[in-house]
Amino acid sequence: MKSEAFEMVGPDYKSMEQAAVPPAKGRLERLKGMPFAAVTLLAAIVLGCVFCEAVMNHDPTYMDLANRAVPPDGQFYFGTDMMGRDIFSMIWYGGRISLFIGLAATGLSTLIAVVYGSISGLSSEWVDDGMMRLTEIILSIPSILIVIFIQAIIGQTGPLTIAFVIGITSWMNISKIVRSEVRQIRNADYILAAKTMDGGFFYILRRHLLPNFVSSIMFMVVTNIGAAIGTEATLSFLGIGLPVEVISWGSMLSNADQALLSNDWWIILIPGLFLVVTLVCITDIGNYIRKRNNRGMREI
Repeated sequence: MKSEAFEMVGPDYKSMEQAAVPPAKGRLERLKGMPFAAVTLLAAIVLGCVFCEAVMNHDPTYMDLANRAVPPDGQFYFGTDMMGRDIFSMIWYGGRISLFIGLAATGLSTLIAVVYGSISGLSSEWVDDGMMRLTEIILSIPSILIVIFIQAIIGQTGPLTIAFVIGITSWMNISKIVRSEVRQIRNADYILAAKTMDGGFFYILRRHLLPNFVSSIMFMVVTNIGAAIGTEATLSFLGIGLPVEVISWGSMLSNADQALLSNDWWIILIPGLFLVVTLVCITDIGNYIRKRNNRGMREI
C-alpha cells in the first residue's frame, strides 16, 4: 500500500505545527543572540567578588609602606598602590562594594519608578500631566550635577549613602516606561474589577500591573546597575564619593592623578579595566534583554 502525504489545513493548522516543534529547538531559539562571553565574564567577576576571601592573597586594607607602588610581580600579581596595598586583593574586595552600590541604587530607583509611574498612569489627565512634567524637568538637568548637589547636602560618605543618592536620582526613565504601560491597561476589565472590589493600589500594582510591564523595564533595570557603578566611580574619582580607606573600584581610581605623575600605570589601568569590562558586560546583557523583549512584542 502506498503511503500518502497529507497536508494539515484549517484555521488552527499553524498552531498545531508550532506545537509539533521539539522543545529543544524552542530553547535554542530563545538562547539565540545571548552574549555568552559577557555572561561568563560577568559571572566570573561577581563570583570572585562575592567569594573574595578565597581569592585574595593579601589583606587589602594593609598598608605595606615598604612596598609602595610596586609593579606587578610574583608576590603582588597586580602590583601595589601608592599606600602599599595589594591591588589584586583590592580588586576583589572593593568589587563587592561597587556591586553592592550598583544593586542597592538600582533597587531603590526601580522601586521609586514603579510606584511613581503606576500612580501617574492610573491618575487623571491633569495629575498625570503634572507628574510627567516634573519628570521631564528633572531629566533636563544632568544627573551627575543632581548627585553632586545632594551628596554635598548630605555630607556623609559611605556605601549606603552613595547608593541612596544615586538611587533617588536615577528613577525617571523607568518611571516613564511604567507610566506608558499602565496607561494602556488601566481600563482593562480585570483592573476595573479589582477597583470595584475595593482593591488597594499596592494590591493592584502587585497582582495586575507589575506582571504586565516587568519585562518592558527589565533591560533598563540591568543597565541601571552598570550606570550606578559608573556614577560611584565618577564621584570617587572627583573626590566626593567614597573615601580612600573604603575600598571600591571608584576609590581605587581616585589616586589616578598621582599615579599618572609617577608613571605607575598599573594603579590606573587594572582597576579601570575591571570597571570597564563589568560595565560593558552589563550593557551587553541589557541590550540582549531589550532585543528579546522587542522580538516578543513583534510576535504578539
